[in-house]
Amino acid sequence: MRTDPSSSTGCDELLLAVSIELATAKWKVALHDGQREKPAIHTVADAHAAGRLQAVLDLIDAHKQKWSLPADVRVAVSYEAGQDAFWIYRALQALGIECYVIDAASIPVERHQRRAKTDRLDAIKLVTNLRAWLRGERDRMHVVRVPSMQDEASRQMMRDRGQLQKEVLQHRDRIRKLLTTLGCWDDVDHRGFAGRLARGEVKCYDGTPLPPELRARLLRECERLGLAEQQFAALEKARHENLPAAARKRIEDLSRLKGVGPVGASRLALELFWRTFHNRREVGACVGLVPQPYDSGESRVDQGISKQGNRRVRALLTELAWSWLRYQPDSALTQWFHLRTQGTQRNRRSRRIAIVAVARRLAIALWRYLKDGLIPEGAQLKSI
Repeated sequence: MRTDPSSSTGCDELLLAVSIELATAKWKVALHDGQREKPAIHTVADAHAAGRLQAVLDLIDAHKQKWSLPADVRVAVSYEAGQDAFWIYRALQALGIECYVIDAASIPVERHQRRAKTDRLDAIKLVTNLRAWLRGERDRMHVVRVPSMQDEASRQMMRDRGQLQKEVLQHRDRIRKLLTTLGCWDDVDHRGFAGRLARGEVKCYDGTPLPPELRARLLRECERLGLAEQQFAALEKARHENLPAAARKRIEDLSRLKGVGPVGASRLALELFWRTFHNRREVGACVGLVPQPYDSGESRVDQGISKQGNRRVRALLTELAWSWLRYQPDSALTQWFHLRTQGTQRNRRSRRIAIVAVARRLAIALWRYLKDGLIPEGAQLKSI
């Protein structure tokens, strides 16, 4: 979330605010200069996304002339984060146009049981909130921090690795279950299984050959499994070679800590620590591990954690927290966990709640470790 006060504008500054409500085939565009009661609404449609973006630029130029705005008037464009990601942001920034990517869940909406919702109304609300946000009303919306092209591309490597690993397990599990239907408990994890299947050495429970239809399906599954394993091995080999030096340095530093493996270090470095945080609160909020209390009148309810931000990082931090307890028994975090859970060994819910707090504290400790070189209190490094 970007909250740079230098981005704010005064009420008397001339500004052309533009919002884009994105859709697959057409975009709804709202333009407002603050001098008229309602914004201008237009629809742009083109078979190619680049054509739709050019149509938006043409609308901006046309309304500058229509509303007698200076040619160098400040233009600010906003759109909601979604499947279009950040290419619109980068294209507009390259043209010297301000652009803000908005977290759609942060925009306040009416709480009536039924409310009108159309692309036109969404575009109007977005352009209105953009002008208010630029005036300093930061509660109107939250702006997403856009990664660089390299940072966004680098994290695809670990995401692809996770997907390939999942596919390998799915293919093996499918082969194992198909064999089980015939009472065959052969070891499908063995490297020679595909060869034995091709030679007809895999039999049913009574020693009879497999049905030809099932055998043909198993052979196709083995081919897909072999391709996934081949791609997984190639990705593992090239995992560090294609990363920038700064990312490799972060991975190496994280891997030095006991309880943090190379895969977990790579995911943290590429998914989370490419960002620049200013304080520990930003770290906790980014991973969605901060509490969300509900305190209104006499009602006080703990709603749990916010679960905002990157869900992959949040799940990884929880796994790392359990690993930290095992491999860093003398650290301050582990001692804090055991102090909080004394006498609750049978209460699994209390331990799960405490491990979430450990995950948040661990994320902050790792951020300080990478930023300032401050080793977490009581933590040990791996022997070289």
